[in-house]
Amino acid sequence: MRSARPIVAREVPAAVHLEGVDPLFARLYSARGVSSVEQLDYGLAGLAPVGSLEHVDAAVELLLANQDRKIIVVGDFDVDGATSTALILRCLREFGFADVGYLVPNRFEFGYGLSPELVDVAARQSPDLIITVDNGISSIAGVRAARDAGIDVLVTDHHLPADELPDASVIVNPNLPGSEFPSRNLAGVGVAFYVMAALGRRLESAGREGASRVPARYLDLVALGTVADVVPLDHNNRILVQQGLNRIRAGHTVAGIAALLNQAGRQMSRTVSIDLGFAVGPRINAAGRLEDMSVGIECLLTDDAAVARRHAVLLDDINKERRDIEATMREQAFAYVGSLDRTRWPSCVCVYEENWHQGVVGLIAARVREKCHRPVIAFARETDGFLKGSARSIACVHARDLLEAVSSTHPGLITKFGGHARAAGLTIPEDHFESFSEAVAEQVDRLYPDADFSGAIVSDGVISTSDVARWGGLLQAARALRDAGPWGSGFPEPMWSGDFELIEQRTVGESHLKMRLRPVGGQDVVDAIAFNQAGPAYRGVVQLAYRLDVNEWQGRESPQLIVEQIAALQAGGA
Repeated sequence: MRSARPIVAREVPAAVHLEGVDPLFARLYSARGVSSVEQLDYGLAGLAPVGSLEHVDAAVELLLANQDRKIIVVGDFDVDGATSTALILRCLREFGFADVGYLVPNRFEFGYGLSPELVDVAARQSPDLIITVDNGISSIAGVRAARDAGIDVLVTDHHLPADELPDASVIVNPNLPGSEFPSRNLAGVGVAFYVMAALGRRLESAGREGASRVPARYLDLVALGTVADVVPLDHNNRILVQQGLNRIRAGHTVAGIAALLNQAGRQMSRTVSIDLGFAVGPRINAAGRLEDMSVGIECLLTDDAAVARRHAVLLDDINKERRDIEATMREQAFAYVGSLDRTRWPSCVCVYEENWHQGVVGLIAARVREKCHRPVIAFARETDGFLKGSARSIACVHARDLLEAVSSTHPGLITKFGGHARAAGLTIPEDHFESFSEAVAEQVDRLYPDADFSGAIVSDGVISTSDVARWGGLLQAARALRDAGPWGSGFPEPMWSGDFELIEQRTVGESHLKMRLRPVGGQDVVDAIAFNQAGPAYRGVVQLAYRLDVNEWQGRESPQLIVEQIAALQAGGA
């Protein structure tokens, strides 16, 4: 019998009162921290005021001082960086700025952020201003090199700062010490949006008609970068994402997003956040992981549908290559973890193979985390003598704080690091791998002695027959749940649990389990699919943890359960 993860009930506040909201949705929203119907209003008027983001006015002054000069935007090699770059370039060009270009570091040549080496490349174009997007807060040496070369630097970033800040002309980051901005969860593209919105307002007040409306036309880019970067969807971020989704559904999206949705077989008119996170995002990310993010940025910059389609096809091909590489690396990582006594897995699992692709280690860390239910750091060889690591953590362990603790208690063990609560990057000397692996596990034990490594599935309970009847059927319920988001990090899509009678089952693809089920005590039969869970046959009654989804096939919609876990309840099961 397969070992099952525990299923625990999501906590719901005792007093739930969201006037006018369906009782089940009121429970769902309340369990996700919503305490008033105003927090379900996703109109742009509900955004935190543009001027409330610290230093945004100083950023506008710096930009206006350079509107007739050479500006270079320095991005990052992920979706957040690509969307941030495209947003800044599109807005500045529409605002009439004279000369705006971009550079994005190739991760294999320059590494992350504004490095001194990248400044040397930028300096050949004689810029007056460098704008960093989704990076820069840790680029101490790079900013210093730019300033020494007579180049002003505007840092726009959302990563957590270290004790020392770069000597930039202006820094805009909601996570700066002392910041009172109400949404510290902005993605890099969210920060870029606020800067462009402030600039647009200033230009309009100076007589440039319509300038204040320009940034809002690119909320599709903001939604994509925010979802793909897996930042928590607080109310402010949900507004940004929902407004971007509204534009996509209405067909008012950049040609690149439209082409990528089409390439992934998604309908623009029915796009939801999961489509951005699992269909569009990975195709753009693949370029930065394996080659150069420039093709992803160009896909988001073009207004020519034919050019966008060509970029989308190329990105899809790169993504297929990425999946093949990932599959091999995942098999090796799982084999290593499987060779260990699972009762003695370290509190932080570190994995490394010398032939691994450094652009894919973040994905491997995430896959191993799903298997081990604890923080994981995957490494690849960066250069001779150094390893590049990517950390993926769980809800109760802060990834960047963990690395900072290791760096503080073991000076010299880590060469550099940075990141967020759930994801971080680092570089270590290769001969420190074993010492680091022991030290990081020790720090997890010290800092998080009550960390839950059970991998428990948090359930929103059972969808009752009365709930289904109130909505007019299971398909209507599935549609309502799909449209009730945007769902994402910190505002998770509903997960349900319940017992089902197994009617049919078969393996599809190589490892997916396709089923037909009937709820115990119910009448209606429903289709279900459990990805990568095929194996010995189940019999009788099974317990499921699942999401309720809408499946479309040949123009027809039907409800479908996306099974997170299946466990036998009766003797004779798998």
